Amino acid sequence: MLRRLCITLSVAILCQLHTSLIAEARQPDKFPANPLEVTTPDPLLPTQQLTLPEMQRLQRDLDELHQEGRAKLQAGDQEGAFAIWNREARLRRYFGDLAELEALSRFGAIAWSRNDGEQVRYITQRLQTIEKQAQKQETVDLELMRSLAQAYQQVRSPRMALQVYQQILNVVQEKQDAAGILQTLKTMGELHLSWFDYPQAAATYEKLLNLTATQSDRTSELTYLQQLAYIYQQDKQLKSAVDVLTRLVEIYQQENQLSQIPQLKLTIGSNYELLAQENPSLLREAFNHYQQAYTIAMRSRQYTRAAEALQKSIPLYRAQGQIEAALQTSQILIETQEKAVNYYGMMQAYDQMGQLYLERREYPQALTAFQRGLELAQQLQHEETYFTQQIEKASQ
Repeated sequence: MLRRLCITLSVAILCQLHTSLIAEARQPDKFPANPLEVTTPDPLLPTQQLTLPEMQRLQRDLDELHQEGRAKLQAGDQEGAFAIWNREARLRRYFGDLAELEALSRFGAIAWSRNDGEQVRYITQRLQTIEKQAQKQETVDLELMRSLAQAYQQVRSPRMALQVYQQILNVVQEKQDAAGILQTLKTMGELHLSWFDYPQAAATYEKLLNLTATQSDRTSELTYLQQLAYIYQQDKQLKSAVDVLTRLVEIYQQENQLSQIPQLKLTIGSNYELLAQENPSLLREAFNHYQQAYTIAMRSRQYTRAAEALQKSIPLYRAQGQIEAALQTSQILIETQEKAVNYYGMMQAYDQMGQLYLERREYPQALTAFQRGLELAQQLQHEETYFTQQIEKASQ
């Protein structure tokens, strides 16, 4: 009886195993084979070594394949187009890694733009295979590695691209190739920045800036400082931004390019104003830079910039209870806006002045300011109702 039970259980287990194997065999692969890794012989590629005329003919055939893929894509057959381009990329391999990488890079950009995640994965896997093969070589093929990094960029794999660029950087540094180092760092900096990796971008542009110190390249120095200022502003590293912007101001002063300075001074002032939220003693620095921005802007007839500097100063005076200073600055602002032919700005300045007079309960002066604001509002056909209401308020 026990023996019969064992036999029955064994048969049941075998049957269940057989059924599960059949079911598994019938299921499609979770990850289908990469079409770029297919090794099935292609009719366009004979088994023997091709002669030069045959290679030229194959090149023409591949160009025709590429155009056929483009035609299918334009006709709306994306699957058919990608199948053709997978085949084209496999055949380009016959002409070397560079030819294949060029095809993969072109194809990868299209696959990514078409949001085809599966095809992007196929291409990325093939790029990784090429990279592993390249790393086995005794010497680094810089042209190949640069092409590989660019292909990674096309399929939006910045981490992999940067890893390749780092390998390139190591090689050019060993060779003391100054031009190669510069170009590689610039590419890496742009790539970090395009993916909003501000800390890495800042570190890279700091390296570039250090290189210019030994080359006396003022143009590049300005470019890298401008990039660093933008990066630090975006990353909310205000103290670092102030330091970089101050260096820019010093250079423009040395070069007597005063027209570049007011906007920089305005940005520095705004940064100090934000930093003063934690350290109130820095508010004086904000005032100073706004005043300097105004003075230099007026000297270079940048009346819009000058008005902006005044506009930024008034709330600071008001917040510290210096209403008289705020009123005087408002009057200067009106005159500056008039020089800038900014009637909307004049209207706002009169409103600001009226509010300051209301704060001091000097109603006749407030009334006069609002009436002048209304005259401008009527000319502009804007905010007329608002100024009428303010006049009524001051009259009461």
